[in-house]
Amino acid sequence: MGSIIDIQVPDIGEFENVEVIEVLVSAGDRVERDASLVTIESDKASMEIPSPRAGVVRELCVQLGSRVSEGSVLLRLEADDATQPDRSAPRTATERAATEATEPAQPESPTATAPAPEAAAAETPRSFTPSDRHAEIVVIGAGPGGYTAAFRAADLGKQVVLIERYAALGGVCLNVGCIPSKALLHIAEVVGEVRELRERGVDYGEPRFDLERMRAFKDRVVGNLTKGLAGLADRRKVSVLRGRARFSAPDQVSVESDAGTTTISFDDCIIAAGSQSIELPGIPHDDPRVMDSTDALRLDEIPKRLLVIGGGIVGLEMAAVYEALGSKITVVELTDQLLPGCDRDLVKPLQARISKRYERILLGARVSRIEPGPDALEVFFDGANAPASERFDRVLVAVGRRPNGHAIDADKAGIPVDARGFIAVDSRMRTAVPHILAIGDIVGPPMLAHKATHQGKTAAEVIAGLPAAFDPKAIPSVAYTDPEVAWMGLSEADAQAGGIAFEKVSFPWAASGRAQGIGRSEGITKLIFAADDHRLLGAGIVGRNAGELIAEAVLALEMGADAEDLALTIHAHPTLSETVYFGAEMCEGTITDLYVPRPEKRARRT
Repeated sequence: MGSIIDIQVPDIGEFENVEVIEVLVSAGDRVERDASLVTIESDKASMEIPSPRAGVVRELCVQLGSRVSEGSVLLRLEADDATQPDRSAPRTATERAATEATEPAQPESPTATAPAPEAAAAETPRSFTPSDRHAEIVVIGAGPGGYTAAFRAADLGKQVVLIERYAALGGVCLNVGCIPSKALLHIAEVVGEVRELRERGVDYGEPRFDLERMRAFKDRVVGNLTKGLAGLADRRKVSVLRGRARFSAPDQVSVESDAGTTTISFDDCIIAAGSQSIELPGIPHDDPRVMDSTDALRLDEIPKRLLVIGGGIVGLEMAAVYEALGSKITVVELTDQLLPGCDRDLVKPLQARISKRYERILLGARVSRIEPGPDALEVFFDGANAPASERFDRVLVAVGRRPNGHAIDADKAGIPVDARGFIAVDSRMRTAVPHILAIGDIVGPPMLAHKATHQGKTAAEVIAGLPAAFDPKAIPSVAYTDPEVAWMGLSEADAQAGGIAFEKVSFPWAASGRAQGIGRSEGITKLIFAADDHRLLGAGIVGRNAGELIAEAVLALEMGADAEDLALTIHAHPTLSETVYFGAEMCEGTITDLYVPRPEKRARRT
């Protein structure tokens, strides 16, 4: 018979008196080491407490609803072997080095917690691969996820080295992606609005474009933000190192720069290496007339005819910019709809609007090859409704991005990378090597800056020993087109494919006073509710400022709101945000701004 030991709550950071929301074992159950025993929940996160020993549960000391803190006894365990080490805490570098040669690389439990202070004092001193310098945390990549991770870790008292291969912080998003494109999209939006004012009695004449001043405006926006990031890094004493980082050992990276190579050893590392544009075969990417999104943002010239390859978010956003500046646009998309992955009824208002403004939209078609000529690019197409070939002044390739997992020598750290370049992580952002975490584009779709930002905070807090996990119910997507399209949570197509019983409502903006007043009544607000309890499952909005409006739906889903909650929330009138409220009223059968016959209506909650 083994010894009877008390299994206690380990160090869970600053949290006390947290609630037990699940008891995962019963008296008499056999548990293995690292098996989850209970789930506790604070106001910020939930986490499972693993067993530090294998054995048989002899007595439970908590139940659902119990309140526990560090040191509280969860259960009494008849342990198999009293000499087994406690594995509930992360291993030191010395322990890892001793076991990595014999253990397969596996992610540690997502609920692994920091050691108690007494245990930490007794640890064997760490040994590291000889390096030029050492850091508590190394962050690879200074995009939105990387700099957020670095700043949060510094705020938690960690000494951080942030490695970035480009001159300015902010990554693709800030320097050559989200921010500069939105600056130009704002110009395009104003140009379009001024043109439409002619129908309402206001005519400013045709706009004139000064590309040099437009570039200066865009660059000024980017410059202000990058300078701000540099200042934030300096104030937090985050050391920024320029160069390309690659792993050379499980606890070391090599950073190559014009000045030479520097090696840095680390306690922990966060990979935030991002992604890069995909290049298509059969296309002369070395021809300056063939652009990726970075090239397009330079505004070298405004082509008379521009072909956009890819009908996704990036392609359609850049098409909107160049159309406003005077280019004749053709879009070719391999699938049978624009914005693949978005519900078709949300795409229809966008497609109807741009079809009147663009030369052509080719769906279910592809570019087979491009032949450069002295005066134009001859583009050849495959597809039932596509022409055999057309001549264009420039071509924008916007068919997506691929993660940079294969560019950082992850194998030298023992981190598996799949064929597409993605790195697998658990909910605490840990890779197969527990002291190396990964975030952002490199861990899988959606490849969005706001996802990376939240993952960056999670990773920093996990390393600091806080009970953090990345477990969102929804991540919104936004196409900043005209009109904007935004969606989050469960789509109608997803619900149908998953056999989920749902009820959908679509409120037409033609019934919105605000939409009518600004001349943009083509919009739709679509809400997906559970069929049984009307809990919000997803939402999609197409129309002016859809990217701003979707936030309310994301919060409602995260908070577990139902249609009645939204319908009883008073929205200012007249606003576009009312369309969410009206949609919820449609579901409840209480709407008065439309006549929607329903067999029965539920009473309003008091």
